[in-house]
Amino acid sequence: MAQLPGEVENEQDASRTHGVETIGGFLAAAAMFVAAAGVAYRPLRLIPIAIIMSLVAVGIGGRAARLAGIAVAFTGACFVLGMVAAVVTSHPLW
Repeated sequence: MAQLPGEVENEQDASRTHGVETIGGFLAAAAMFVAAAGVAYRPLRLIPIAIIMSLVAVGIGGRAARLAGIAVAFTGACFVLGMVAAVVTSHPLW
């Protein structure tokens, strides 16, 4: 019988895939935390790292695909908000 996309052959591959999906979820959550910290601290130091983390989480996909998509939108919004706040308050960008 042909294997469907996303279906694993044996139990060892299933546990490995399950572990990677968990890491993707943690990566998305960590990206959201780093982006929120970047708004308060220095937006050009932290938020680009958070955007890259969230994009990696989207690439991993799996169970946390929705969380990773939300993380991408959240980090993008934090970048805009952080830049606006830094310029308005004359806070250093770097």
